[in-house]
Amino acid sequence: MATTEKMTIDEVYKYLRQMRCRYEQANRTQKGELLTEMEAVTGRHRKSLIRLLQGTPARRPRQRQRQRTYQNDFDQILKALYECYGHICAERLHPNLPALAEQLAGHGEVVLTQKLRQQLATVSLSTVSDHLRRIRQDEPWTPRRKARNPNPFLQDIPMCRLPWDISQPGFFEVDLVHHCGQSARGEYVHTLQMIDVCSGWSERTALLGRSFKVMEAGFQRILKRLPFPICGLHPDNGSEFFNHHMLRFWEDHPHVQISRSRPYHKNDNRFVEQKNSSLVRSYTGDIRLDTVDQTIALERLYRNLWLFNNCFQPSLRLISKERLSQDDTRPARIRRRYSAHTAWDRLCEAGVLPAEQQSLLQAHIDATNPRSLSTKIHTLCDQLYDLPPKLSEAPENVYETLSES
Repeated sequence: MATTEKMTIDEVYKYLRQMRCRYEQANRTQKGELLTEMEAVTGRHRKSLIRLLQGTPARRPRQRQRQRTYQNDFDQILKALYECYGHICAERLHPNLPALAEQLAGHGEVVLTQKLRQQLATVSLSTVSDHLRRIRQDEPWTPRRKARNPNPFLQDIPMCRLPWDISQPGFFEVDLVHHCGQSARGEYVHTLQMIDVCSGWSERTALLGRSFKVMEAGFQRILKRLPFPICGLHPDNGSEFFNHHMLRFWEDHPHVQISRSRPYHKNDNRFVEQKNSSLVRSYTGDIRLDTVDQTIALERLYRNLWLFNNCFQPSLRLISKERLSQDDTRPARIRRRYSAHTAWDRLCEAGVLPAEQQSLLQAHIDATNPRSLSTKIHTLCDQLYDLPPKLSEAPENVYETLSES
């Protein structure tokens, strides 16, 4: 009875080499029994086994090399299909080889013979994969779109992550919020937001576009109304922050340390990223803002939010971290403690404000009705929503927004 699992050629020869000694020492009757057994094990004919046992059961080298089934003309057709149809993988290309080849042949791009048609219809997926691997190996890969050149102004700017326990106010995380709606086409409004890591003090200003003119004007507005000096700025790697004009602008402020976050690490700016939602999106939503009137209305809203968020609205700030070891009831964990104070209270505790400036701002805070201010903020939001969007392709006059200070 034949075996259920077929032996390989090497296994057959190894088995016959082991049986050869028993076969040579056996008598006529025993040789017949051994041949019957070997015939059942190997699945070979009796006469073939006798010839192998009389000689040396070993594989002989091939006298003539076998010709390739798929020649260079097949590789040329496959390469043309691979390049023409977007360098798709073998799994997508294999089932459609005959149809795609006929389509190219109909336009005179390739020449199909009857032999090539048969090979394209019967070739296996593994063979197509092997041939495509050789094609990709021989041809250098070129990207579909040329990669952007790296920003040369980032080379001298250190990458870091501002520590959460900075005790000195003045180190700001900076980000730009886009108000483009569903489409990033054309010029639209941005919000430049800065968050102080120590106190949680927040600054926002509305910009129409991202040119160096509006970026410079936005930083100047923030510097003008900020009650304490800036010690450091920590934006992301956007070219709107790092270019020749902006670096020249900050050279006039040598006391400001410039750093940047690591590429593709948004958590390096975790404080400002968090406030993008609670202090910007919660008021403006996701609508598109792209006119001068909308920019001025948004800047008017931010002026009122400046006093409300910094002086009346408490915010949570992390004050301590404690690592707790594992016990019988709980795994190892970190216990975090927070303080709920306004940014103004933290600035007063830090003692960074001049006495005269602190007393003037405190008097302004005492004279302000928080409820009336909150009502005015909601009214300004409604006025912003009621403004019509841009209806024409004519560019807006950005200089009309720069005068808003």
